[in-house]
Amino acid sequence: RIVPVAPMTTRLLLLSNGHGEDLIAMRIIEALQLQARELGISELEISVLALVGEGKSFGKLKNVQCLGPLQRLPSGGFSNQSFWALLKDLWAGLGPLSLAQIRSIRRWCKQGDGAVLAVGDLLPLILAWGSGRSYGFIGTPKSDYTWSSGPGRNPLADAYHRLKGSEWDPWEWTLMARPNCRLVVCRDPLTARGLRRHGVAALAPGNPMLDGFEIQPVPLALSKLQRVLLLPGSRCPEALENLKRLLISLAQPVAPTSRVLLLACGASPAAAELEPLFAALGYHSTVIPLGSKAQGAWQGPAGLLLLGTRLFPTWAPWAQVGVACAGTATEQLVGIGCAVLSLAGPGPQFTLGFAKRQSRLLGGAVRVCRKGPELQRALELLLQSPALQLELGRIGRQRMGPPGGSAAIATLIKEQLLTNCDVQISNRNANDPALKTPECI
Repeated sequence: RIVPVAPMTTRLLLLSNGHGEDLIAMRIIEALQLQARELGISELEISVLALVGEGKSFGKLKNVQCLGPLQRLPSGGFSNQSFWALLKDLWAGLGPLSLAQIRSIRRWCKQGDGAVLAVGDLLPLILAWGSGRSYGFIGTPKSDYTWSSGPGRNPLADAYHRLKGSEWDPWEWTLMARPNCRLVVCRDPLTARGLRRHGVAALAPGNPMLDGFEIQPVPLALSKLQRVLLLPGSRCPEALENLKRLLISLAQPVAPTSRVLLLACGASPAAAELEPLFAALGYHSTVIPLGSKAQGAWQGPAGLLLLGTRLFPTWAPWAQVGVACAGTATEQLVGIGCAVLSLAGPGPQFTLGFAKRQSRLLGGAVRVCRKGPELQRALELLLQSPALQLELGRIGRQRMGPPGGSAAIATLIKEQLLTNCDVQISNRNANDPALKTPECI
């Protein structure tokens, strides 16, 4: 059990290794800062180190120190997808970058006491353990749903994971069960139960990815159209190639005014990168006052196209169907109950293998299409079948879990990680019913 013996430490370092992980870390930081203000704690010092990419998500946060170095690698953090992606990252400086990041963590540790929170998979978990500080872990990419049920079963892989009893591997749960690992959070209760069988006091208090959505009425003019949300991804140049393939696949014979494509982008790709692509595919700029906050509108072979930079939280609840080549954003869209179709590409991120694993993780709420004609047929079927939309949305909500995870995890961080505690985890107390209660938050 957890017995507080000293005041709360005021320093926290978050390690994040991906775009989706950055989003989760950002949500948790916002919840931590809000709770600290409500408790009158003004001296909380939060630092972040984005292990992958440039950490642009953290730029909008106040009173957060961003550590470096930061560098965008060719694979976009998906060097584990293929040997060639790993070689490209190594050639671009992955080795020196990793060593410099380790030195940055050590410098932070020398500046005073504090705890480390790893968000992602094995890499940040190893770095948190190697810091020598008390640490916590939020395991984002793995779920036991991937092998326990869903489309595209792989008997050999299923047998391997069933033998382990967890999607996580022995070297990973060993680090999670270390005495100075004071908090382990999983994405769903099923995965937490699998880890508890290996002596890890894992919890599943909710999904931060589903926080922050803006539920607003659909503008009247949009409500009369078929609404399809496009998610090409955020890593260029792959995102541009994905978008090109999606728009070509969605060119349709129906009346061009009957459908609106809501293109939701982050900081990348930028409008300046998109406009030449639109022109090459036969889209021309237009002005249509639809009250959608769009940064631009184009008319073309696939219908009306609206560009919304950083409008995903607003537009996602408006969509009837999503068409995606993305990772985290696809999971978020499914989690709020929207059926999604995906179109696999050459990668390095959104390959056919990635798309299949994502579909299985989400119980088939994302349907994988291999070619453009297949995507077009599947989209027409979904748009004409509200009952099927609702059923796939129900599955997606079940797999992703409820919102509210950011605040629940922030509370656990204060109680179990930032409070100096004497925590000893064993196989016996890891099965204590008291450790399972937060799953129901």
